[in-house]
Amino acid sequence: MRSSWRGKSLVEVPTILIVALSGRALAAAAKRAGHRVVAADLFGDTDLKSAADDCVTVDGDLAGGFDPETLLSAADLLAPEASPPRFGLVYGAGLEAQSDLLERLCRGRRLYGNPPQTVARLKDPGEFFGALGRLGLPHPELRFAPPESGKDWLVKGVGGSGGAHVQPFAGFRASPASYYQRIAPGRPIGVSFLADGRRSLPIGCNEQWHATGGGTLLFRFGGVLQPAPIGDRLRRDVQALLDAIVAEFGLVGLNSLDVMDNGDSYAVLEVNPRPGANLDIFDRDNGVGLFAHHIAACDGRLPDSWAPPSMATAMAIVYADRPSRVPADMDWPEWVADRPAAGAHFAEGAPVCTVLAADETATNVRRLTMERVSQVLSILQADKPQSQFKSGPQPAMADANHA
Repeated sequence: MRSSWRGKSLVEVPTILIVALSGRALAAAAKRAGHRVVAADLFGDTDLKSAADDCVTVDGDLAGGFDPETLLSAADLLAPEASPPRFGLVYGAGLEAQSDLLERLCRGRRLYGNPPQTVARLKDPGEFFGALGRLGLPHPELRFAPPESGKDWLVKGVGGSGGAHVQPFAGFRASPASYYQRIAPGRPIGVSFLADGRRSLPIGCNEQWHATGGGTLLFRFGGVLQPAPIGDRLRRDVQALLDAIVAEFGLVGLNSLDVMDNGDSYAVLEVNPRPGANLDIFDRDNGVGLFAHHIAACDGRLPDSWAPPSMATAMAIVYADRPSRVPADMDWPEWVADRPAAGAHFAEGAPVCTVLAADETATNVRRLTMERVSQVLSILQADKPQSQFKSGPQPAMADANHA
């Protein structure tokens, strides 16, 4: 990855505490950037343990997030509060609906990311979409009372992530922690970007898809790939669009913007104010990686430019399609990340691992990714030995190689 830099060197930081529902991608990226890493997440996967100098598995679930006291105890064990702070804090997915918990985590630690009040503003639909309206930015129609007709409307949970909080509106009144949004036409596109509080630097666009077989979870996150073709209007507007949002909310570090792109129009859906799946598809192990740029951007420094990966890259979540167990003799191939331990059991619909892929074209990488999802599921279903995986050279992403 080629990048140029305003300044002589990247900022030096202390040991980094990673907090995320799944901490592997952030921990591996921080390790590649040369940091000492400690981590707290829900899974404690084997490659997280390889990337981190120490890690703790905490209580919680994907729907409700972290158990606050368990997480705070883990953070105190891994990275004790101090004045001045001796540890940095970088968070990923899982705290969008727990800004109070994030504020407690920040005490006595140096935060490299958006502060809790920014997360709270972005995840308050009235505040976020109200700001978009004032800025003149396109977004779907929003309501807090049920619409007269259920057609073309969604119900979304406030502060949700991963798509499990999104449901088609079926004429019922949702919980007070929900809102109603008209369905916007087009393709779901993510725009990853760095921000210094005033300006943005686009990193790249990715296409998103939903996982199949989720029962009532029709919008559950399935995976992403880059590069993604985008419509002429979004291409023309993307820099001004990002700059306006960054300036309004004071965003810093690595973020992503979700939009529905309809070619000659687009609609802003949300901002994810933290690193996420963009690390798996945009980060590389050569040159200055995205984690180092995230740290520096939080201190107000953006690179002059960013060159995307030379190949098309993708990642997808493997969800168990039936009650499953990881074989005792499992030897995960290099293109699997978030690797559960041998013998781990999974209920139907639970996330098992992540598959990564790289290829010459977006079409090829999407096909390869889906093939790898199927391969993992076939091993889990029949409890077959690892020899059932296809042999031969198969390009993988940096996180799988370095975790």
